Amino acid sequence: MSRGRAEVDAVVVGAGPNGLAAAVTLARAGLRVRVYERASQPGGGASTRELTLPGFRHDVCSAVHPMAFESRFFREFALPDRVEFVTPEVSFAQPLDGGRAGIAYRELARTREALGVDGPAYERLMRPLAERSSAVADFTGSSLLRIPRSPRTAIELGLRALEQGSPAWGLRFREDIAPALLTGVAAHSILAQPSIAGAGAGLALTAYAHARGWPIPVGGSQAISDAMVDDLRAHDGEIVLDHEVAALAELPSSTVTLLDVTPKALIRLAGSAIPARYRRALERFRYGDGVAKVDFALNAPVPWTHPELRLAGTVHVGGTRTEMADAENQVQRGRHPEHPYVLVSQPSLFDGTRAPAGMQTLWTYTHVPAGSALDRQEAVIRQIERFAPGFRDTVVATSSRSARDVEEHNPNYPGGDIAAGAPDILQLLRRPVLSPDPWRTPIPGVYLASASASPGPGVTGMAGWLAALSALRHDFGTRMLPDLSPDA
Repeated sequence: MSRGRAEVDAVVVGAGPNGLAAAVTLARAGLRVRVYERASQPGGGASTRELTLPGFRHDVCSAVHPMAFESRFFREFALPDRVEFVTPEVSFAQPLDGGRAGIAYRELARTREALGVDGPAYERLMRPLAERSSAVADFTGSSLLRIPRSPRTAIELGLRALEQGSPAWGLRFREDIAPALLTGVAAHSILAQPSIAGAGAGLALTAYAHARGWPIPVGGSQAISDAMVDDLRAHDGEIVLDHEVAALAELPSSTVTLLDVTPKALIRLAGSAIPARYRRALERFRYGDGVAKVDFALNAPVPWTHPELRLAGTVHVGGTRTEMADAENQVQRGRHPEHPYVLVSQPSLFDGTRAPAGMQTLWTYTHVPAGSALDRQEAVIRQIERFAPGFRDTVVATSSRSARDVEEHNPNYPGGDIAAGAPDILQLLRRPVLSPDPWRTPIPGVYLASASASPGPGVTGMAGWLAALSALRHDFGTRMLPDLSPDA
């Protein structure tokens, strides 16, 4: 690899999970790497801060990490050897009226027993995917235009997504708990319900829940970012914080530039250097609806009516499948539902570092129309109170952000879209363009390495890793995978 006269070999813009994954990969290949980050701390969607009161550590975006054990990048990086995780015995749960709840235990057989009459049908749906969870992750973790490494797994997931993403989604079930469990996970996608892409994402996440569980990093999501920063620095990489890049021309000379930004930001950064045809493709890229986030400092655990909800790292609050679908579809129509779907994480039940002794942190978000400026704190509290009477009395302090606030904090979330682009079927195929190598742009040496590129959203590091591998092939002439293991 020739370093030429460039000041550095590689510049990375953005120190989110994908930018850091790209930087680590390039540094492990022996390149001189420098990362620029506009915020005062690295991490982006995987960062942790005191948002309410001193001593209460809240995850700014992602809180629970199903892909920490399943993403191929994190497997290569041996993330569980670098970061301490706790994995709750209940991956996720779904409260229903009347004190009932669906409980998704890590053990699929235990979940089957708890679901009663619908247990066998749920198990038949999920077992083939849970038993091949890493193959599911490999399929969903790359461009869908590439031939899957396990065609059988791709077919299994695809057929199930067609069923659960269509009006036939309830045919295999007789009661309402199992369908609610599945829709609670599918709704993570911020898509209409039912939808094939939402069902596919939900089924993949559910497979991980019944395989290795949904782990929570001790100390917060920042621990994942810090592990990558430490590795980058250990291999002579640099990271420059509090530095916003306004144009590619401002950057030091380098052989390659990898951008952990959205297509909208790429257009702004590159300006006239972007060929007209590629610019039009980026301008057609669609962003999805947003989230409004509410963090709570509590003086006691959430008083759920169903006691086993305290065993769950994640709770999907929204009632039945029909109720959640109605709420999500209202958001798709530009409305704020009166009874919203609320995603809840209660990390301090499992990680004592998150709150002062005897106190609790609670992480929540709900979906809203793109660009919404509405504060949804009261709607979130009411919906939790529905299944946990007395919750309001446990609240000591709150931090509430509208979708507009979420974008202001992180421009990679346009309109509050934490997926950095609607993750529907069309845009999973064309992310951001239709290409077997969608990370490479027509600008020489410039690569898109964000969640706006394949494979899409989630703290996986995959978009950054794949962009870095593309840069190594095209600009440095190597197809060798850098060894990312801690001992290398």
